[in-house]
Amino acid sequence: MQDYINENWKMLLQANDLLDFDRLWQLDTGWFEPPNRRRGGWSGVSQTSLQQSQGAPIGIFIKRQENHVYKSPRHPVRGELTFTREFHNLLCYKKYNIPTLDLIYHAERHFGKDRRAILITAELSGFVSLQDLVASWHVATAPSRQQKLVLIHAVSRVVQKLHHYRMQHNCLYPKHIFIKQQENDIDVRLIDLEKTRQRWCRMSACLRDLDTLNRHSSEWSRTDRLRFLLAYMGRTNMDKGVKTLWRQLDKKRKKKSPRT
Repeated sequence: MQDYINENWKMLLQANDLLDFDRLWQLDTGWFEPPNRRRGGWSGVSQTSLQQSQGAPIGIFIKRQENHVYKSPRHPVRGELTFTREFHNLLCYKKYNIPTLDLIYHAERHFGKDRRAILITAELSGFVSLQDLVASWHVATAPSRQQKLVLIHAVSRVVQKLHHYRMQHNCLYPKHIFIKQQENDIDVRLIDLEKTRQRWCRMSACLRDLDTLNRHSSEWSRTDRLRFLLAYMGRTNMDKGVKTLWRQLDKKRKKKSPRT
């Protein structure tokens, strides 16, 4: 597979001596999260900064893995490295203009029987997860009804766009929806795309993701969750279509207990 290097970042990577796979692999910056050791291999994430000749350093995340594969109908025997799968999904999101992480670098290498992959993305500076944002309301001033409505509509637009292209996130938890509140707008980004896949049917993608989000939004009132559904479906009233989908989601919510 050919290496991917974002041209907008190439010179900065080169200036920081981080344009070489071996150099990136050996980079010792500690782990941002403890490595996962499963799927027959391991996978870990580090955080570092790129120094600029002028301006503040820019934060990046470097993901490295070895023999950490996902088997699918397209890769039933050897499987596909999960960061390579995420790389392809990042490209797909970019193609459809679905807001997500800024992709900087991806490459694979084979060392004997071992398969390694590196994926680099830019830090979401100034963003906070929807999960942490809602939690902060309990220790700080809660938003007004209008502010909450703006947030609901901003998130619903991104999720609706995701499903418009039959993309199923597959892990649409509040902790994977990142928010940056600006003066007149809200920037929303979706992260953790390892399990994203494109479905044949838009409704299949919709049901899975909305069920996940609905069940893990216990901090939101039933009214707010209904408002989200109305905004997602582009409705102002509870028509037959909204009621049918809400009943399906409510039934699933009552049957399943939240998982993280």
